[in-house]
Amino acid sequence: MSRVALAVTSVLLAVLSPAVSAEVSAGKYIAILGDCTACHTTNSAQPLAGGMAFPTPVGDVYSTNISPDKTYGIGKYTLADFIKVMREGVTQSGHNLYPAMPYTSYAKMHDADLEALYHYLMDEVEPQAVANRPSDIMWPLSIRWPLGVWNWMFHDDSQFKPDASQSEEWNRGAYLVQGATHCGTCHTPRGFAMQELAMNEADPSYLKGAELGGWYAGDIRGDLYSHDEMVALLKTGRSHKDAVLGPMAEVITHSSQFFSDDDLNSIVTYIKSLPSTPLAASPTALAQASEQGQTDYKMYCSTCHGRDGEGRDYVVPALVGNATVLADNPASLVNILLHGGQTATTKTHIGYNMPAYDWKFNDQEAAGVLNYIRASWGNQGSAVSAASVKSQR
Repeated sequence: MSRVALAVTSVLLAVLSPAVSAEVSAGKYIAILGDCTACHTTNSAQPLAGGMAFPTPVGDVYSTNISPDKTYGIGKYTLADFIKVMREGVTQSGHNLYPAMPYTSYAKMHDADLEALYHYLMDEVEPQAVANRPSDIMWPLSIRWPLGVWNWMFHDDSQFKPDASQSEEWNRGAYLVQGATHCGTCHTPRGFAMQELAMNEADPSYLKGAELGGWYAGDIRGDLYSHDEMVALLKTGRSHKDAVLGPMAEVITHSSQFFSDDDLNSIVTYIKSLPSTPLAASPTALAQASEQGQTDYKMYCSTCHGRDGEGRDYVVPALVGNATVLADNPASLVNILLHGGQTATTKTHIGYNMPAYDWKFNDQEAAGVLNYIRASWGNQGSAVSAASVKSQR
């Protein structure tokens, strides 16, 4: 079938129509916006065949095969079936998906965008005869019907509606952030049933930061970065003094580096319009720099990050004033020290590796290094405990 045009109503045209290059169909661009590859491809030789594990409190669930294979994939799905699973989380066979699949965000997408995505998956993706992997959740917790109750309690399947009081750029950014790019999936705190506590800017907890999968996706509201810095981070994984590691680096590698400049600017315009809401003063004690922490930093960290934590412009991130270093939740910082990480690989930057030091530091020593970093060169971060290191080792 030929490339699908995005036929949207006149009131939504400027909000929903992405800038699509001559080489990329509308549907493929939407797949890039939604970062389908990151979750549904575990083997590059079998794209979109599923099998990626997602840990939950009761066991792992696995992404499904979304290639057009008629036996294991979505080859028998009608357009109506596809829109239903994207908007309601209900498959063609009638069972409910776990909300690890962010249909709670995809629901905001307009039907025209979902139609374009459907035709891309059906017409441009090769079928992959790969069976879906069942979840590791034990019976009776594996019973799916309670997910229908979860949807009734927490899920709003209504499409995005533009705010007439805001600009076209703001509305485009809001549509992307709340919908296809599903930023809130990682950056918004969750409640007792693992539901996102907010789905848009009406609630000040939206994009306020959350821990997920052992990483802390920070508060991105307000003026944490300048407009140009945030665009650079989304496009290249780097700015002058910062670099992105962890799950967000994968998002940049597979997804946001390919966004149009207009869409990147729209996303940042929307996010930066959200007022920063300072948290109440934390009772946690401030980090203290120890002599041992200083010695370990100088021996193992200063070669790259500098004796004064200044880093190397556009190569090694500075530790001074670094948002990850100073985050109240140290999960990402602990992960990076123990397990290392890689920056995003983009058209303008190769990926750099941060080595893992779990082999070198015990829990107390690792906490000492991190506390030295969080207490030096003007940094004033909260203390990291040996127990928090142990929990993520």
